Amino acid sequence: MAINVEKLNAVLQNFVTGTTDVQGAALVTPDGLPLAATLPGGMDEERVSAMSAAMLSLGERIGSELGRGGIERIFVEGDKGYGILTSCSEDAVFVVLADKAAKQGVVMLEIKRAVAELKLLLV
Repeated sequence: MAINVEKLNAVLQNFVTGTTDVQGAALVTPDGLPLAATLPGGMDEERVSAMSAAMLSLGERIGSELGRGGIERIFVEGDKGYGILTSCSEDAVFVVLADKAAKQGVVMLEIKRAVAELKLLLV
């Protein structure tokens, strides 16, 4: 069964519009290829995918070297907000961009819900 990109995009769009202070989301392969994305204007989908894959690869290496096991989430905090990478399956990483004002607990709960929905579409 083929992956339905329209459904993936719909899940991302619903996540972004339905979660307060979330500015964008993408689903990318560990190789850095975009599967689906709803990103802020002017943000390059290919570049976001490639950087996310690089961060994931580095995070996995750090987790292994420090004896922390498999990586569940990578969290980047900047002065304008957050970038959160969450494992979605062996074949995909869920990338979320959130504003600095975002309530982290709410965003994490919504990410958990979105990942469960996305996993069903990636089977």
